[in-house]
Amino acid sequence: MNQKPRSILLIGNFLSSSLGTRSVSEDLCLRLLASGWQVIYASRRANRLLRLWDMLWVTWRFRRQYRAANVDVFSGQAFRWAEMVSVLLRALEKKYNLTLHGGGLPDFAARHPRRVQRLLSTASSVNTPSRYLQQAFRTIRPDIQWLPNGLDLAQYHPREREYSQPRLVWLRAFHSTYQPQVAVEVLAHLRSEGWNCTLTMVGPDKHDGTYAAAVALAKDKNIWDFIQTPGAVEKAAVPAWLDQGDIFLNTTRFESFGVSVLEAAACGLPIVTTNVGELPYLWQDGVDALLVPPDDPDAMATAVQRILTEPGLAQRLAANARQKAQSFDWAAVLPMWEELFQQMLAEAN
Repeated sequence: MNQKPRSILLIGNFLSSSLGTRSVSEDLCLRLLASGWQVIYASRRANRLLRLWDMLWVTWRFRRQYRAANVDVFSGQAFRWAEMVSVLLRALEKKYNLTLHGGGLPDFAARHPRRVQRLLSTASSVNTPSRYLQQAFRTIRPDIQWLPNGLDLAQYHPREREYSQPRLVWLRAFHSTYQPQVAVEVLAHLRSEGWNCTLTMVGPDKHDGTYAAAVALAKDKNIWDFIQTPGAVEKAAVPAWLDQGDIFLNTTRFESFGVSVLEAAACGLPIVTTNVGELPYLWQDGVDALLVPPDDPDAMATAVQRILTEPGLAQRLAANARQKAQSFDWAAVLPMWEELFQQMLAEAN
C-alpha cells in the first residue's frame, strides 16, 4: 500500500478500552485523525508482553504505510519497549521522534546512563511536555523540544464556588506513586479541625495494594463514610467529576507534567499540589496553586485551610489557574505536533 502524504506511526499506550482512562497519546491520535492524518498506532494490549509484541508487529507490518514515527518513552520496563521499537525503526530506515514522559525517568537515567544516552542520541528528534525533563536531559540532547500536552478547554466549565462544606477532589490512579493515603490523611486532619468536608477519589486501582491501604486508613480514622471512590472514569466524564469538587488535591511523589492538575485548573478549582517534578515549573506557589512538600499531609491540610480562611485566595488561585490552562488548549498544541511531524516527513523524502 502506498504511503499517504500525512501518515504517522504512534507507539505508546492506548489502553482506554481496558483501563477506562485515555492517555495523552490517545488524545493526540484522535486529534490527528480529525485533522486528516492517517495514524497507525500501537498498542491497545493490556498484557505487557503482548503489548511489546504488538508494538513491534505493527511497526513491521505497516512499514510501507508510514515514513515517520513517534515513540513514547517511560522509565522501568516500558523503557525497553522504546529501545526495541527504536532498533526496528532504524533497521527500517524510518525517521522517529521520542517523547519523554514520567517523573521517574531522571532516576532511571541515573541508574542506566548508557542506555538512556544511547536511545536519545539515535532519534531524529526528542521532545517532552515537561520543562523538568527537558532540563534533566539537556546534557544528552540540548535540542529537546518542549511540546506540552493538550486539553480540550471547551469541555471544562469554571463556576463560582462556596466553601462552607468543602468538597475535596483527587484524580489519579490508586498506586504508590500517587500517594492517595495522603489525601485520606488530609481529610482526617480537616475533619478533626471541625471542617465538614468530604473527599472524592477518582481513578483506577492499579492493584499494588495502595487502594486497600487507603481504605483501611480511612476506616481506621473513622472517615470512610465521607469518601467516595467511583473508580476509573472515561475521559469525557472527568470534567463532570471535577466540577463536583471545590478544592483539588494532587498528592503525587513524581510528576512529568500533571494532566489532572491542568484539568482541575480548567474547571476553575483552587489547587493544592506537591512540589515535585514538573509541578514547580508549571505552577507558581501562591499565584495559581499552593505547593507543598510530598508525603506531608499536615502541610497539605494547612494549605487547604488557607484556601478556606484567607479572603479572596480561592478565587484568585482559581482564576489564575484557569487563565494558565487556556494556553494548553488543543487549538494551540495540535499545530505544534503537526509542524513536528511535517518536518520529519519532509526530511524522510
